Amino acid sequence: MTRPQTRSFRRQAAFLRRQFLQGGGLPFTDVLTEQTIVQALAAASGRLGRVFSPLVTLWVFLGQVLSADHSCRAAVARLNAHRVARGQRPCSAHTGAYCQARKRLPERFVADVARRTGPELDARAAPEWRWKGRRVYVYDGSSVTMPDTPANQAAYPPPAAQRPGVGFPLARIAAAFSLACGAVVELGVCRYAGNGQSELGMLRTLWGLFRPGDVVLADRLLCSWAELVMLKLRGVDTVTRLSRRTADFRRGRRLGPGDHVVAWPKPQKPRAMDRRTYNALPAALTVREVRVTVAQPGFRTRSLVVVTTLLDPEAVTAADLAGLYGQRRSAELDLRSLKRTLQMGTLRCKTPELVRTEVWAHVLAYNLIRAVMAQAAAAHGRDPRDVSFKGAAQTLEALQPVLAGLGGLGPAARERVYRQLRHAVAGHRVGDRPGRFEPRRRKRRPKPYDRLMKPRHETKREMLNGVRGS
Repeated sequence: MTRPQTRSFRRQAAFLRRQFLQGGGLPFTDVLTEQTIVQALAAASGRLGRVFSPLVTLWVFLGQVLSADHSCRAAVARLNAHRVARGQRPCSAHTGAYCQARKRLPERFVADVARRTGPELDARAAPEWRWKGRRVYVYDGSSVTMPDTPANQAAYPPPAAQRPGVGFPLARIAAAFSLACGAVVELGVCRYAGNGQSELGMLRTLWGLFRPGDVVLADRLLCSWAELVMLKLRGVDTVTRLSRRTADFRRGRRLGPGDHVVAWPKPQKPRAMDRRTYNALPAALTVREVRVTVAQPGFRTRSLVVVTTLLDPEAVTAADLAGLYGQRRSAELDLRSLKRTLQMGTLRCKTPELVRTEVWAHVLAYNLIRAVMAQAAAAHGRDPRDVSFKGAAQTLEALQPVLAGLGGLGPAARERVYRQLRHAVAGHRVGDRPGRFEPRRRKRRPKPYDRLMKPRHETKREMLNGVRGS
């Protein structure tokens, strides 16, 4: 980059960091560093002279993700409002230039920035936020839909049981969340169905994320001998729920009522594993099974068995395991924050590359909101899990125009605004309502419209031909 381009880049990087309180001397203010942006921007070099440079495009993209109005027209309008406020000439109000800029924005650039922010935030989590001083990652999966275009249908087809032309393209996502601060430390995207296209299949691609001493917390899908032993060989412990096996507490070494250590023999080779890897695995895996009784009204499950490779009953009691598995629901809440609060459940881009870029833009915005929540929690002596994600997102969105004008203020004035924003975010606390339960039924009735059971063009042709019931 030339010297003017370097100055322009640093101004844009500083502006982007200020929008998410990435400035100052408090913790979690260096999750999104200039060096992180420089390293990720290497894939997008040579395009810094446009109005929609990679950083400006990324900022507009993040604003689009944060806003309740996800339209491109509203995103361009926000950019023009910002340019007019700074005395600059507004760009065209049409969305064509912005949409073309999003196409030029490399998927790798957005993914690299998002992938760096999650681990950075998790690494700076306070010791009291961790479970027994250990890093715990909650793993869970879900699905997202996207516009019905030929390219999206080819890359992410709907399930085979669905009639052709009726469903929308469907992608499977799986994420590892930090239990301490809620950040997405890694995420995978694949087709919804097919060989290797599953949550377990994506977990195998994320094994490099975990380090010795970590704990993976997951639902019963992870209760697979091969996955448990592969993680254990890496020094990673697992806490999950018994799935297909039956626990016989008369066997093994008894540790207490409904608590024993037992050896699981080696099963037949899974189809997804090659013979050489299978032969190198041990003949048995030693696990601990703990029976947990749920006495709370409204819960469907009355009793369950927690399976773990944490074998020491003195270091980790049965009550500790029951409490930790109870926190597995945090992954469902985090996915809800991504899909519902940030509206990632229904994507808008019309090509597979842009769909993945849109997913990573949501992950980046999510992690930066989590960084603001961690700042607020640290400043007010609270746990990040006690702070409302939706409240933080609403506060940050409302104050975006104020944060955009902080460039001309001094450090003291900037810190005063940051302090007020952190105070507002910390004020939105998640209610502690022990024993609360709700019936799993809907009160609001759906609209009385028939479902579309044929491709839209066929239904419209039948309507033109006067076919009844179309």
